[in-house]
Amino acid sequence: MTEIIIELGNPEDPRATALLHQSHALMQSLFSEEDNHYLEISELCKPEIRFFIARKEDTYLGCAALALREDYAEVKSMFVDPDTRGLGIGDKLMAQLIDAGRSEKMGSLKLETGDVLHAANRLYYRHGFKDCGPFGDYEESDASVFMEMPLD
Repeated sequence: MTEIIIELGNPEDPRATALLHQSHALMQSLFSEEDNHYLEISELCKPEIRFFIARKEDTYLGCAALALREDYAEVKSMFVDPDTRGLGIGDKLMAQLIDAGRSEKMGSLKLETGDVLHAANRLYYRHGFKDCGPFGDYEESDASVFMEMPLD
């Protein structure tokens, strides 16, 4: 059986773009425009972004990004193809993001996610995230859950 590989990727690769479009469509179906905080594909190509893909051979199964801020890194664009959920891909991507945050000497990881994304929220809690208040440019919203995990 072929192993699932987690590695740096290019958001503009058509396989990654297809995953990101699925993710954006899902977020648009669940949340209002003002409650959608995903990064556009062009924004995921900026130097302060670390974009990772999960693949099995040449098939892309999931993606996640880390946006490097001044003293923390923000988890962005975490998505696993619905057909491959339950295989531990989200856990592998999250472990990579945590490792990347540590190697970038970030003090913590933070994220904003949706209140109805129950499986994603369970994943974040399982990896040690705790609820926190809004950070960066985010404002309080009933649809948002804010989390943080120290990396020391």
